Amino acid sequence: MNRTTGARLPATLNDLFQLAMMLTMAAILTAAMVLQYDGGEIPCPLCLLQRVAMFGVCFGIIMHFRHGYSARNDGVGMLFALLLMMVSVRQTLLDIYPRPGHSYIGSAVLGLHMPVWSVVIAMAILAAFAIKFAILGDEHLRDRPPPAALGRLAKLLSLYVIAIGLINFGSVILQCGADACHTSGYRLLGGL
Repeated sequence: MNRTTGARLPATLNDLFQLAMMLTMAAILTAAMVLQYDGGEIPCPLCLLQRVAMFGVCFGIIMHFRHGYSARNDGVGMLFALLLMMVSVRQTLLDIYPRPGHSYIGSAVLGLHMPVWSVVIAMAILAAFAIKFAILGDEHLRDRPPPAALGRLAKLLSLYVIAIGLINFGSVILQCGADACHTSGYRLLGGL
C-alpha cells in the first residue's frame, strides 16, 4: 500500500461511517413517522424534541458531505446526540414508574418505548463517534472529497432526510398550531 492509498483509507472509512450513521438515523426517523401516521400515535412534546435532536445529528453529517470533513461537523452531531440523551433520559425518568392516568406514550418496539430507545440511540451515536476518533483520528480525514458514487448516495440520502424533516415540521404545525404541543390530537385538523 503506497502512501496516498494509506492516507485516503481513513477518509473513505470516515465517509462510510458518516453515511451509515445518516442512513440509520433516517431509518429511525422514518419508523417514527410510520408509527405516527400509520399507527395513529401522536408524538408528545418530548418525543418531538427527540426527533429534533436526531435531525440535528443528521445535519452535522449533511454538513460533512456538503463542506468536507471538519471536527465542527462532528461536534454538531455530538452536541445533538447529547441533547437527545438529556431529553430522552428526562422522559424515561418521568415515565419509569407508571402513575394513574399516565403511562408511556405509544407502543413498544421490541419491548422498549421510544424514550428508552432514544437513550440507547444517543449512547450508540456518542460511542460511535468516540470509536471513530479512537480508530481513525482526524489527521487524514481532510484529504479529499468522498468518491463520486458515495457523494451522490450521500446527497440523495441528505435530500430524503430534509424531506422527512419538512414533513415532520408540517405535522408539528398541524398538531400544535402556535400553542404548546399535546398528544390529544391534531389541533388544526379538528382533533382527529
